[in-house]
Amino acid sequence: MPRPLRVAIVGAGPAGIYAADALLKSEAANDPGVSIDLFERMPAPFGLIRYGVAPDHPRIKGIVTALHQVLDKPQVRLFGNVAYPSDITLDDLRAFYDAVVFSTGADADRDLDVPGVDLDGSYGAADFVSWYDGHPDVPRTWPLEAEKVAVLGVGNVALDVARVLAKTADELLPTEIPPNVYEGLKANKALEVHVFGRRGPAQAKFSPMELRELDHSPNIEVIVNPEDIDYDQGSIEARRSNKQVDMVAKTLENWAIRDVGDRPHKLYLHFFESPAEILGEDGRVVGLRTERTELDGTGNVRGTGEFTTWDVQAVYRAVGYLSEELPKLPWDPASGTVPDEGGRVVQGGEHVTSTYVTGWIRRGPIGLIGHTKGDANETVANLLEDHREGRLHVPDAPGEDAVVEFLEGRGVAYTTWEGWYRLDAAERARGEAEGRERVKIVEREEMLRASGVEV
Repeated sequence: MPRPLRVAIVGAGPAGIYAADALLKSEAANDPGVSIDLFERMPAPFGLIRYGVAPDHPRIKGIVTALHQVLDKPQVRLFGNVAYPSDITLDDLRAFYDAVVFSTGADADRDLDVPGVDLDGSYGAADFVSWYDGHPDVPRTWPLEAEKVAVLGVGNVALDVARVLAKTADELLPTEIPPNVYEGLKANKALEVHVFGRRGPAQAKFSPMELRELDHSPNIEVIVNPEDIDYDQGSIEARRSNKQVDMVAKTLENWAIRDVGDRPHKLYLHFFESPAEILGEDGRVVGLRTERTELDGTGNVRGTGEFTTWDVQAVYRAVGYLSEELPKLPWDPASGTVPDEGGRVVQGGEHVTSTYVTGWIRRGPIGLIGHTKGDANETVANLLEDHREGRLHVPDAPGEDAVVEFLEGRGVAYTTWEGWYRLDAAERARGEAEGRERVKIVEREEMLRASGVEV
């Protein structure tokens, strides 16, 4: 009797779960059947949604409902708190599975090559996001002493960082933020937040809804300089061809022509300002120097040689995420991705047998969460083609119990999908006691205990 196709997915964020969903919806799920194990280094699933989305975005976190339905399927198992490669290696995985899909995402900050980037008070946005999202592997406190703050970048992460810095702690209290984050935000002294983009309104990478949400806070006055509203032929074509680009530009135009109100916290959106240097004294940030840019006709910009010094005491770099290199896999350091063709991992011009990638580790940290669904479908289609054509390797121990015995023999304290239900209930109980939907548990050992794991 033919056994089910055994697939390991490393990374239980949206990309990995979408890959599992594509497998479950395939013909192979009926014959010979599929058996899918997701390995996640955190004790809880959902990756970027749990540890990368701002807490005041419950709409985006609603994606969890759809992901839940996938993980509820009997053909899927979760092994949380299992790190690649320290707890399980690629060779180990190949012993238990017909195919391995890596969907490990991106959670480090891309470098920004400007003088002063290493000063005290210069931060990576990803680190700040991990702090306010209660990531167990980052410090429990965050210095929020600056009254004037710069955020470099014009993507949704820059908006999240700017919004969290500009809101009051009490505005964020109804969300799932843990007590240490609330206490940290209560001490926040920021009164001015300046967001800088080196190009113009038509080149901003904001989502229209994310941008408009900035203006919903009773405490944040969003300010745009009318001189920053400028378009060249490339910008006009971008607006004509992309509805979202046009909506973002219109929102910024409306903000530029209105009178400035009296809400206490000011959030400035600056365009055509390229970071040239983070200024410091005695090792600490005391300012930011930018060069004014101008459009060149194509939607790109060139420097004008005019410089401005901004009085800020902290700088957050939100210029993109970067994936961590995965041992035993080929690596492209320039893009921070695993080389692939259609999701098949490629090394030396050849497909690496039974090894696949999907999501940001495959194509870089671009696009919205839902965009990884198309990646997953393509990767899984090629995996299944390789299965049909007999190109997958044959694992030594394909039985479902083998990997469980391996992890237990290694002494790995792994969590399960049933354990997530226990952790979820514990966090909801904490929230209910405070009149909130959830209060996130931060400490890894506490997460394990709440998940029913002995530590």
